[in-house]
Amino acid sequence: MSAARSARVAPLELQGRRVTLRTLVESDYEAWHEVRVRCHDWLVRWEPRPAGAPPPAENAPSFAARCSLRERERQLGTGYAFGIFLGDRFAGEITLSSIQRGPFQSASIGYWVDEALAGRGIVPEAVVVTLSFAFDTLGLHRVEISIIPRNHASRRVVEKLGIRLEGVAERYLEIDGVWEDHLRYAITSEEWARRRAELLGSWVEGSEERS
Repeated sequence: MSAARSARVAPLELQGRRVTLRTLVESDYEAWHEVRVRCHDWLVRWEPRPAGAPPPAENAPSFAARCSLRERERQLGTGYAFGIFLGDRFAGEITLSSIQRGPFQSASIGYWVDEALAGRGIVPEAVVVTLSFAFDTLGLHRVEISIIPRNHASRRVVEKLGIRLEGVAERYLEIDGVWEDHLRYAITSEEWARRRAELLGSWVEGSEERS
């Protein structure tokens, strides 16, 4: 079985130095919901939503449906979604989505983290683990991360990792009813090959905690 095909076999778990990335299942609902409620104001202002639309439902049935949808995407190879766990504690989510094959071989990364855990290097480590999965397992060529310019916490993640800024995409996504510009950061497989040892050594394989 190829590495890319084996990534579609449940359960899927990726291990970093401190974090574990794992596909979410229905039994994760209580931990997920507690963070979403506690960090509501921290999170929803950055999430795509048309004007006047309420935030998506976050009850147990909608979470179960969401898990099923994410599993379907994984089986199709079009997207991979992971809970970020710090030991047994649910810390946030990271996704590798919009996977395109053919001449593109590309995908996008998105992430969010519990406000109480922000600034501890958890998300940069999770991003490096996801990049390793994207390039070393799935064989993608390009991964993009798009961020609203004023989202300084999210920008610090890519800046810590030294991911290349490509430019500004004007009015790129509708966020809470406003078409927001986004900074587009990207890394290619050629850059990953050049920086792989550095990034893994600094964030995944080393013994020193990063902030």
